[in-house]
Amino acid sequence: MTDRGFLERYDAFLLDIDGVLVRGAVPLSGAAYAVRSLQQRGRCLFLTNNSSRSRRVLAERLTGLGFSADVDDVVPSSYIAARHLATVAGQVTYWLIGEDGLGEELRQAGHNPADRPEDADWVVAGIDRALSYEKLGDALRALRSGAPLLGTNIDPTFPGSEGLLPGAGAIMGALAGMGFPAEAVVGKPSPIAFRVALERLDVDPASILMVGDRLETDILGGANARLDTALVLTGVATREDASSSIRPTWISESLAALAAGEAISGSD
Repeated sequence: MTDRGFLERYDAFLLDIDGVLVRGAVPLSGAAYAVRSLQQRGRCLFLTNNSSRSRRVLAERLTGLGFSADVDDVVPSSYIAARHLATVAGQVTYWLIGEDGLGEELRQAGHNPADRPEDADWVVAGIDRALSYEKLGDALRALRSGAPLLGTNIDPTFPGSEGLLPGAGAIMGALAGMGFPAEAVVGKPSPIAFRVALERLDVDPASILMVGDRLETDILGGANARLDTALVLTGVATREDASSSIRPTWISESLAALAAGEAISGSD
């Protein structure tokens, strides 16, 4: 069933980035205009499992691609991980498998990199496109010395400009394969990610719409947080996938179509 007035019920929006706004470094057609349209309706937060960038760099990147995004509008898993670590353990020393954005957020939260793997209080892992056997060996030394593992997300893949690429889940799988599953994973669908985002919005969850391209992260996590959800078909999931046990509230061809009021009920 199509309901062109469905957007009227929402005062705020959580928007995934990869597969919703962009594919690789290329904005999806009409996405920037769609974000501006949604921002006229209410607050938009960009909630992403990507840990490769800090809030600062991610806001700059989105702005450079034509989106309206301030630092306070972006909630990447790098920030969520740093904040969660401070909440559960205070300021710690860490050993990192990840990229610059994750390290930047950890340092801004008051955490410090360990000089040696054996000295780390925690191992923090996210996407690392320079992953090597040596890096895995160093992480193993830290883990064997008693450091628990914090993961940013377990996404198996993410959409690039030329197709799917290995995600942080591949790295977490390697660490688990050595006998060290994560103490916690903070990215979607974890309630940790949604708790941080909802604190930022501070509105009734019934008036928030989570928009994403993955059923097992965006849609499942949003539903578990008691939010309405919208699946867009510009990323990972297909219309056929939406007939699974994880059902979005709405399905739309793209963010541009969604912002124009074009969506069907996920229960159809």
